[in-house]
Amino acid sequence: MLTLASKLKRDDGLKGSRASATASDSTRRVSVRDRLLVKEVAELEANLPCTCKVYFPDPNKLHCFQLTVTPDEGYYQGGKFQFETEVPDAYNMVPPKVKCLTRIWHPNITETGEICLSLLREHSIDGTGWAPTRTLKDVVWGLNSLFTDLLNFDDPLNIEAAEHHLRDKEDFRNKVEDYIKRYAR
Repeated sequence: MLTLASKLKRDDGLKGSRASATASDSTRRVSVRDRLLVKEVAELEANLPCTCKVYFPDPNKLHCFQLTVTPDEGYYQGGKFQFETEVPDAYNMVPPKVKCLTRIWHPNITETGEICLSLLREHSIDGTGWAPTRTLKDVVWGLNSLFTDLLNFDDPLNIEAAEHHLRDKEDFRNKVEDYIKRYAR
């Protein structure tokens, strides 16, 4: 993270001195997305839920990171769930793309990793979808909440998991625990 922030500061310093104009503009140009991400990542890291960890495989690419959620209550307690986040060039006008990498039995996450979270939708019927005022912190807190208060059996993406919960809550819990043992340790 500091590497990109350092680059931004260095680039700002170069704006004043056009003496080094021999370097191409493309090597100094930083996207709006990257400028936003420097600020947002710092805010995110300062306000991360205690059940979450963020990992940047390449500190120069703040637009690609992994999130680990380790719920400390509810059905998913004891599991470790990995999410991959990619922030598109058009950010913050469009939401980040997020995929769950851990196989999970969840009404709002498919077994292939698709996620039903309204703030990840560009257009949402309920009006709680993505807006340019949202940040990465909102995304992380939203993903974390999918394991507690945003767990939604009434508007499922994984209909089979939601129906399973309605039919037999104890068997649903057993299947969740089985998935945690097999895929989320």
